[in-house]
Amino acid sequence: MRDSLLSDKSILFAQKVVRLYRFLVESKDETIISKQLLRSGTSIGANISEADYAQSRIDFISKLHIALKETAETEYWLKLLNSSGYISKRDYEDLLNSCIEIKKILISSINTAKSKLNNNY
Repeated sequence: MRDSLLSDKSILFAQKVVRLYRFLVESKDETIISKQLLRSGTSIGANISEADYAQSRIDFISKLHIALKETAETEYWLKLLNSSGYISKRDYEDLLNSCIEIKKILISSINTAKSKLNNNY
């Protein structure tokens, strides 16, 4: 259930990121930061999806860690876009909150997987 929730939330988040990317490119003529955001924001879900097909629990944890790192990078780009005036405070807070929610689920999933790994030894 948790994995499905995480996958669903990451897809919804990626859709928001794609829409923001289009807006920034078409309305604000901003391509550099928005491309970075697009890459990191959509990579979160891609890595979560890869984790579903991990070869081992260690590989699973590794993929989730990569997704977690992508949330940190995405937060950075969102903060930069907000502080530079490219996105509204409302849009920033919505996206940031979604990103943080995914980050919390990832941390919980990683901790659970690590505890199961440690219990097997």
